Amino acid sequence: MLINSIILAVREMKRNLMRSILTVLGVVIGVASVVTMVTVGGGATIEVQRQISSLGSNVLMIVPGKRLGPGQSLGNVPFKKSDAEFIKRNITSVLAVAPLSSGSMRAIFRNENWSTQVTGTDNNFFVVTNREIAIGRYFTESELRSGRAVCIIGETVRRKLFKFDNPIGERIRLEKLSCEVIGLLKEKGQSAMGFDQDDLIILPLTTFHRRISGNEDVSMIQVAFEEGASVERIKRDIEVLMRERRHLSFNQESNFHIMDPRELMNMITGTTQLLTALLSAVAGVSLLVGGIGIMNIMLVSVTERTREIGIRLAIGALEHEVLFQFLIEAVCLSSFGGIIGILMAVIFSIVLSKILGVPFVLKPGIMFIAFVFSAVVGIIFGYFPALKAAKLNPIDALRHE
Repeated sequence: MLINSIILAVREMKRNLMRSILTVLGVVIGVASVVTMVTVGGGATIEVQRQISSLGSNVLMIVPGKRLGPGQSLGNVPFKKSDAEFIKRNITSVLAVAPLSSGSMRAIFRNENWSTQVTGTDNNFFVVTNREIAIGRYFTESELRSGRAVCIIGETVRRKLFKFDNPIGERIRLEKLSCEVIGLLKEKGQSAMGFDQDDLIILPLTTFHRRISGNEDVSMIQVAFEEGASVERIKRDIEVLMRERRHLSFNQESNFHIMDPRELMNMITGTTQLLTALLSAVAGVSLLVGGIGIMNIMLVSVTERTREIGIRLAIGALEHEVLFQFLIEAVCLSSFGGIIGILMAVIFSIVLSKILGVPFVLKPGIMFIAFVFSAVVGIIFGYFPALKAAKLNPIDALRHE
């Protein structure tokens, strides 16, 4: 009976092909939207986790200022280079400590110029951030102590100023400072926050202080610690140490905050998943619209086929058989829409993943759920028209023109 009902349902859909296509369009759009949102959102979440993990799971960032919210701080009292040295000497399980001072500047080489981020630091920066030199070399100890005008550049700066030429040995100008390029960093791409990690120029910290900032302020201290070490213990020890060095009494709040990239990863991942869920819910409204469309067309079909229904009832068809037939037609419509929607979602997800630069992660689970949900939509919205058909009086149905 089921096979015959499906064959009759397919025949009825083929008889009104254009109407059937337009009827399932809402289901197709709904399923495609939901599956695409979840798939691309899942890929974005994985990419965020990958990029934040590339910063190092064993890195802490100490920033001056009382933390107010994302990207906000109050009462900035800058650090000094000695603070970083003191942390390295007194905190166990610490591998490297890198003091940083940064500013936005315009780099000039011949007729080319580019606005970029200039950072003053030392060789510990490359250890903490997992950065490697593609060509050239790191800073020497004499260059770090004396403040020589040398720099290491990122791939983006190389492309903007030198195109694809070898920059080693060339001199670029940072406003009034002329410095020699001694190294080129390996390309790293965009960060989880959308920043270009290759758009930077690195100078010795002493050079930055003497030739650019004119002071000895340090805007951030990055700390790398040993794998397996207790993050909470290290954070607690750093906080106690820095409060002591900044002469804060027990009843004063810390005028600095310690950021853990894992906390950032959890926050961004949670936000990404929430946005994906909200967008999927909005897209799911299309399934409701598609279900209403199926109900509307099935009611029209019942009216058009009233005489046919009367004949079937008159020759012995039972009410539940008529009910089942029209219910199968509604389920077939919605199920075909679900299948087409899933196929479109796979295509859209692949294209969007390439455009957005996130991995394509196929999730069979969400596809199965979307298909089942589309079939359920057919059952729910097809039941009333099917019940109406089953309840028709055979005599009245036969008289219908």
